[in-house]
Amino acid sequence: VQLQASGGGLVQAGGSLRLACVASGNVASINVMGWYRHVPGKQRDMVAGITKNGVIHYADSVKGRFTLSRDGVENTLYLQMNSLKPEDSAVYYCNAKQITIEPLDSLDYWGQGTLVTVSS
Repeated sequence: VQLQASGGGLVQAGGSLRLACVASGNVASINVMGWYRHVPGKQRDMVAGITKNGVIHYADSVKGRFTLSRDGVENTLYLQMNSLKPEDSAVYYCNAKQITIEPLDSLDYWGQGTLVTVSS
């Protein structure tokens, strides 16, 4: 699985950005896709994720502001980010997980990061 992320940039507080992640390769094997973000000196945190059957989870910090969606035809995952805050500034990474039951395991794939900077 290969992931190509795009859409980061510089925006003022209150503004919006949309991130996109195009998946290629063995896309049918993906069980979960989502976005993580990383600020230097801190751990990489999950922002939002969607399961193969469409269940979406958001981190509490982005609920009501960010919207995750996907285009199955184009194998693209979108993260619409509205009402951005300076604390949303981070490198955002697209993630895809292959989950196996026997053995119980998860294999992660990562796209290249895309930088989001929100100025106050």
